[in-house]
Amino acid sequence: MSDLTLTVMRLGFLAVLWLFVIVAVQVIRSDLFTTKGAARSGHRAAPTAPAAAGQGRQPQGQPAAAQQQQQQARQRRGQPTHLVVTQGSLAGTTVALHGQTVTLGRAHDSTIVLDDDYASSRHARIYPDQAGQWTVEDLGSTNGTYLDRQRLTTPTPLQIGVPIRIGRTVIELRK
Repeated sequence: MSDLTLTVMRLGFLAVLWLFVIVAVQVIRSDLFTTKGAARSGHRAAPTAPAAAGQGRQPQGQPAAAQQQQQQARQRRGQPTHLVVTQGSLAGTTVALHGQTVTLGRAHDSTIVLDDDYASSRHARIYPDQAGQWTVEDLGSTNGTYLDRQRLTTPTPLQIGVPIRIGRTVIELRK
């Protein structure tokens, strides 16, 4: 090989190496800043249902649907309506419960994004069972999920006001 070819190959390799380093630094930088942004947006309260959802006019010819809606509202009166973060970096955060699964963890797509060193990416989930009871389940986290100082090993029904601890974060189910 000629000296010119060898020098061009060395410079090309050096350019590719620097390109790799720059891309790696950008990925790390975006991950750090995205995590903080996701934590901020993740701790805002979930949008609540419009106030007129249950109070609006019922379509004529569907009185059975109106009765069913009223019956469901009566059944939910004693049920919890939101989750509140009571301790940790997101203290004071409220998430409305709308009968959907709430995921907890460090992953950006979690309902509540935990900025906690002791939380796993997909740490736990809280979901309604068939009877309408809210249940908490640990998703195989490293440091565990605790319900009132007891480590969870199976999905466990939640009671209102009982603390759920994930690392330094404490969450409660409330009316």
